[in-house]
Amino acid sequence: MSIQEQVDYSCFKVEIEAGVAHIQLKRPEAMNTMTRAFWNELPAIVKHIDDNALARCIVITSTGKHFSAGMELSVFTDGEGVTEARTGDRHVAGESFRHHVHHLQDTFTCLDRARMPVIVAIQGGCIGGAVDFVSACDIRYATSDAFFCIQEINIGMTADVGTFPRLCKLIPEGWVRELAYTGRRLPAQRARDIGLVNEVLDTHEEVVAHALATAREIAGKSPLAVAGSKVMINYARDHSIADSLDYIATWQTGMFSGPHMAEAFTAKAQKRDAVYPDLLPLKKKM
Repeated sequence: MSIQEQVDYSCFKVEIEAGVAHIQLKRPEAMNTMTRAFWNELPAIVKHIDDNALARCIVITSTGKHFSAGMELSVFTDGEGVTEARTGDRHVAGESFRHHVHHLQDTFTCLDRARMPVIVAIQGGCIGGAVDFVSACDIRYATSDAFFCIQEINIGMTADVGTFPRLCKLIPEGWVRELAYTGRRLPAQRARDIGLVNEVLDTHEEVVAHALATAREIAGKSPLAVAGSKVMINYARDHSIADSLDYIATWQTGMFSGPHMAEAFTAKAQKRDAVYPDLLPLKKKM
């Protein structure tokens, strides 16, 4: 059964079915640019799904010719201009602007922190802030006509919402530098060659279907084991091998589940799908 979220989001459509949450950008007429509403709606949607354990995997797709043309400039300029005009002090304005940038960064960090994997299907242009967006996802698939562009250099600024910290962990640094300094387009096939995307498919329909199929496959695994894998992969990315080995030992001490492993073996022997409990909703702070 499909569940459509009742909230009327301006930038997204949300459906949940068979353990998979499908979040779809729905402003193709505006090339799915990231308005002020976008930056508030996305973390609210992801946090709602994560906090309430509504899905075992999240898939993000888009509509129209392009995945996203990136951030609407008013998102950056309005807050800074208002603050400086009101205070007459560029240093005070700068302090406020720094918090604004952190808010934008947190919009994509929520994907990194979600307990379930996030898969993104990319078609056409993935430009500017959209590169920050997809870099925070676990798995990326793209259409053959897709391209990536660190657009910020072309408008006289430095990308600051997550592209560099994450992209440097995903592809060779030389490629990050070339893309960042030149603003050139990175075509989908080359993105696959250097490891930015996992697979390239011919059409938008195919890439969405592939993303959803992978999500359903993940949803059939133990949610606890999948969550643990995501935690450890993220930890290993940000820490030394020695620290990561110690952390996984600590994780397994508390999270290893003999019953889940037994169910996996029993299901295989009986030639049926394994049945695992969902993650629990997170307790609300009192």
